[in-house]
Amino acid sequence: MKKLIFALAAMIALPAMAREVKPMLVPAPGSENVNVDTRLSIIFESVPEIGNSGMIRIYDAETDVCVDSLDMSVPAGPTTPTKLPKAPYTLEPYIYDSPRQTNRTVRPGTPSGTAAPTTDEYQLNIIGGFTDGFHFYPVIVTGNKAEIYPHNNMLDYGGRYYVTVDPGVLSVGGKKFKGVTKKDGWRFRIRQSGPEKERRTLVVDADGKGDFNTVQGALDHIPDFNTEPWTVRIMNGDYEELVYFRNKRNVTIEGESRDGVYVHYANNEVFNPHPADVSTNEWLGTFPSRRAPFMADNCRDLTLRNFTVATTLKGQAEGLLINGLRNRMEDMTVRGSGDCLQANGQLYIENCLIDGGGDMILGRGTCFFKNCTLISGGPFAWVRNGSANHGNVFVDCTFKGTRPDALLARTNGTYPHCEMVLIDCILENISPSGWGGIERGPYEYVRYWEAGSRNPDGSPVDTSRRAEGSRRLDPVKDAALIKAYRNPEFVFDGWNPEK
Repeated sequence: MKKLIFALAAMIALPAMAREVKPMLVPAPGSENVNVDTRLSIIFESVPEIGNSGMIRIYDAETDVCVDSLDMSVPAGPTTPTKLPKAPYTLEPYIYDSPRQTNRTVRPGTPSGTAAPTTDEYQLNIIGGFTDGFHFYPVIVTGNKAEIYPHNNMLDYGGRYYVTVDPGVLSVGGKKFKGVTKKDGWRFRIRQSGPEKERRTLVVDADGKGDFNTVQGALDHIPDFNTEPWTVRIMNGDYEELVYFRNKRNVTIEGESRDGVYVHYANNEVFNPHPADVSTNEWLGTFPSRRAPFMADNCRDLTLRNFTVATTLKGQAEGLLINGLRNRMEDMTVRGSGDCLQANGQLYIENCLIDGGGDMILGRGTCFFKNCTLISGGPFAWVRNGSANHGNVFVDCTFKGTRPDALLARTNGTYPHCEMVLIDCILENISPSGWGGIERGPYEYVRYWEAGSRNPDGSPVDTSRRAEGSRRLDPVKDAALIKAYRNPEFVFDGWNPEK
């Protein structure tokens, strides 16, 4: 009788065991032709949780040498405000300048230019050759997927690798994931070579169906100071990554669709603070600010088109930082937190949505906005241009204040030549004074000007209570001036981005 009971119990238990599903590994074990910038994904039946101990390692399958490791006991980055040590950033080239990290002695924390070495107790990654390092999340959970982020540029074309994951790195339903501990448990091979040298169009696909899985991987492939035009085409997908690149020329980065391509990261001034002795990006070729998810440094003739970039962490952080000359944005959505866009140099922006959540636009360069929508609690801009160049000009744009009486801009005595000009713009929830800080003048060189401002219903805005020191351009007396400011070639002192 007892044998019969045990037999029945075993029969009942078997279906339950059969229903047990092991997590899916991506790339699948045994995969060939994997992209060199692949992410490593573990997909469960339910939502996993990240532990605070254990190691994730990637080994060269030919030599059993560990080529990369992630220590889960190390915090991702700061959670309270701090500043990095002082670092004298210069125009000197970075030490690390190879698309593949063949010199394995180079690690995050190696100084850029003459910057001091970084001493850090957080996760650090070299991104785009910025060897001072960015704080980053080694594992990110989205739904039922745990995505592992190896350090950038640690894998080689043609390489065979295997991955181990210690028990306890992840847990599911309160139980520790047993991990991947066998050498043959998660093996794959990187494709033999990268895109052909003569090919100037790269395809990015988060599912691995293109030349690269990540936007950063494609940009790392393009040589610095390139003389030939390049195009990076991003297929629809979710790209949770920190993007930083520098010294690129004549590059177009274009998404398959504006809402379908989402490049984002949980980054801000706390998580990736700037050095103590620099407050923002002062010079071309140096980029101490590292708080945005998408950063372009010292780039020229760059075009960003038809995708969305966003920071997803509350706090002070732009969605986009861009530094250089003759750069363009078209049909883009940029979302920040507290700030949204910082531009130094020259930037032409057309048909874009700029949503900052708080104050919005920073920078010392010249920006020309055409047919754009800007959403902010105000001020919409802290303009910091000097006397050598124009500031921010908005033509046929819409300003939407998210709280009553939002200010268009603020200024202080540090930037006496700051310029913000509105031509034929729609203003919603904007303070009757319009501008802030001018009344504490005198600021005789400040150009806070507007012409043809309208309410959402098309009626003229009542500008009778505008702040002293600002100016309303007269459609007749100032017709020539208004015409000039509608022309980006005039604003950019000779560069016409519309040609």
